[in-house]
Amino acid sequence: MIDPADLAKHYTRFRVTERILLTGHSHQAWPDVAFDAQQQAWLDTAEHVDDVWDLAFQKANEVRRGFARLLDDTPERIALAQNTHELVVRFLSALPLRKRPQLVTTDGEFHTIRRQLDRLAEEGIEVIKVPAMPASTLAERLAVTIDDRTAAVLMSAVLYENAYIVPNLTAVQQACERVGAELLVDAYHALNVVPYSLKKEGLERAYVVGGGYKYCQLGPGNAFLRFPADCALRPVITGWFSEFTDLSQAPMPGRVGYGPGPARFAGATYDFTSHYRGARVFKFFEEQELTPDKLREVNQHQVELLTGVTRNDATGGFLAMTVSDPERMQKALQEQRIWVDYRKDMLRLGPAPYVTEEQLHAVRKVLRSA
Repeated sequence: MIDPADLAKHYTRFRVTERILLTGHSHQAWPDVAFDAQQQAWLDTAEHVDDVWDLAFQKANEVRRGFARLLDDTPERIALAQNTHELVVRFLSALPLRKRPQLVTTDGEFHTIRRQLDRLAEEGIEVIKVPAMPASTLAERLAVTIDDRTAAVLMSAVLYENAYIVPNLTAVQQACERVGAELLVDAYHALNVVPYSLKKEGLERAYVVGGGYKYCQLGPGNAFLRFPADCALRPVITGWFSEFTDLSQAPMPGRVGYGPGPARFAGATYDFTSHYRGARVFKFFEEQELTPDKLREVNQHQVELLTGVTRNDATGGFLAMTVSDPERMQKALQEQRIWVDYRKDMLRLGPAPYVTEEQLHAVRKVLRSA
């Protein structure tokens, strides 16, 4: 078992012992090594000037390897970007929406997918929203909605409002394969807190988005799109880094080319500081032996301490509580140096591996008296 009190020593700049950060589902603290890495990015740029991109691309490869380990996949299938929205838009732009003008999703998606699909619906794309709850039957209900007009299904592995895990995504993948549609899974709220092997889940044909802002502790600027081995999509929204792998070759007349592997979904010039930070934090997790299995174990124990109820396997990494006035409750908790957030009528409490048992007992006492 991970010892949160011992681990907390590595997060001094976020002052995790001075306040109780139950924001683990939204913004986890960064270990102190991330600060050193961010400084190193500046120093390397000052030293190497434009040649710093060689070092930056090495850091990007390390970040790809980190995400690939969490997905039980290979780095060659991981494209990076500053946020998941960039990657979702590139994915959508590659779909044959003239021939298959239908997208299937749920009414429980994070804003990245929800807002973009709502806007596409205004332009005439048919967007079918399947009720997200009950999560236990969501995959089957999505599967029967898919037909030969469907270009893609976009859905979450863990619902962001209430932490429910969506089981049996294989059923959605198989339904997509039968009609030639694509499946895109938002795994952000599963990554690094719910062990997630694409092989075991039967999702090797799926596209997967996620990032490092939440449970990975990488901070912003570290998002990814995982694509299947035989991906041949040609994003309409495409940046010049897609051909950056070989600038010596002239573009093919009449047809835009794409570089191999992750370059297919590449954008353009970006702030590589995030990859310095991300690469170092991934290394820190390896040094501390913070595997997804261990993190899941400590997370479930922490939620049990908050609730006093044995945790079940149907939920992800945070606790969602229905309260009458979540905004008031959030402010009241913050006055006592307890950080939480809320969505609609749900107060969300997200423990992290550096939150101690003493801190959790203190939170439970406050909740009882609130």
